[in-house]
Amino acid sequence: MTRQKPTGVMEQIATIAVRARILLLIALVAAVVTGILNAAGANAILTFVVAAAALATLAALVGEATEQLGAYLGAGATGVLQSALGNLPELFVGIFALRAGLVQVVQAALVGSILGNSLLVLGLAFLIGGLRHGTQKFPAEAPRTMATLTLLAVAALVVPTLTAGLHTPAAGHEDILSIAGAVVLLAVFAASIPVALAGGPNSVPRETMQEIEAKERPWPLWLAIAILIGAGLGSALVSDWFVNALGPAITALNISQAFTGLVVVALAGNAVENVVGIQLAARDKMDYAISVILNSSLQVALGLIPVLVLLSFVIAPTHLLLVLPALLVVALGLAAGLGTVITYDGKSTWLEGLALIGLYCLLAVSFWWG
Repeated sequence: MTRQKPTGVMEQIATIAVRARILLLIALVAAVVTGILNAAGANAILTFVVAAAALATLAALVGEATEQLGAYLGAGATGVLQSALGNLPELFVGIFALRAGLVQVVQAALVGSILGNSLLVLGLAFLIGGLRHGTQKFPAEAPRTMATLTLLAVAALVVPTLTAGLHTPAAGHEDILSIAGAVVLLAVFAASIPVALAGGPNSVPRETMQEIEAKERPWPLWLAIAILIGAGLGSALVSDWFVNALGPAITALNISQAFTGLVVVALAGNAVENVVGIQLAARDKMDYAISVILNSSLQVALGLIPVLVLLSFVIAPTHLLLVLPALLVVALGLAAGLGTVITYDGKSTWLEGLALIGLYCLLAVSFWWG
């Protein structure tokens, strides 16, 4: 029997799943409350916490709306959209933080996004999937490609740091090296778009999209676009308020800029969005879970970081260079290297997940003091 399509606006809005409606409501309420707190000059810590919650839900909403567009555009085009828009809240936070001169926070937040995906979220996926299904096996080709690309991107990111630390003849030219590195990474990102459109490893798994469409009716096209635009505009506003409260909150809580960026800012923009990867692992679809999770790290390394580096030379009083503190470089190398090693054998266990989570916690604690 053919299901009759809803015609009225309210009927079409009612087609949104209950979970998405709750998410939309939370994002709207949190954004409005953040605006009120910011205008009233309320306690910085309270504003900071509410703004972080608003950013997390808006990030999830952007991801949800992008997935819904996939019902009309196909798996490959959805992968491209996710690469372009998936980190929209983090992009806005980075822009406002750079304009405020919080370069250390931005550096740590970008690295924290990669660490959060490659260690914490991947570890949770391994842990939950392993506890429910035991040792999980998966075709390793797509996850291996994602992990290898991430490793190569991270290698490109640390070259300016090495030139400065090793006092090579290129030392003192880190600004030019950073621009060159950003351009190269963006070129690789552009080259990955045709691969994604053809259904490559950074596209949304077709089987997963078909399952989503089977379980819940796709949103009307106009509604998906409207929510995506609204969530994007909301992210821009909330990001500004979030950064306004960031400095006073760091001082009041007596935590370092590095820890704030690495953990708080990174998780606010990424955690809720990547729940889908953990859900896929819990359904014993570990190959799709790893591809989704590692794709998020790849988006940051190939897209978000170079864009912010180039923008900083235009909008920021201090340039964002790819010269990172030594511990951030080590953390990046560990995350990318482990992601590559773990995906090569085509198997995952809950113990590997616990080890990844433990490493993330240890790295996070090491940045508590700066």
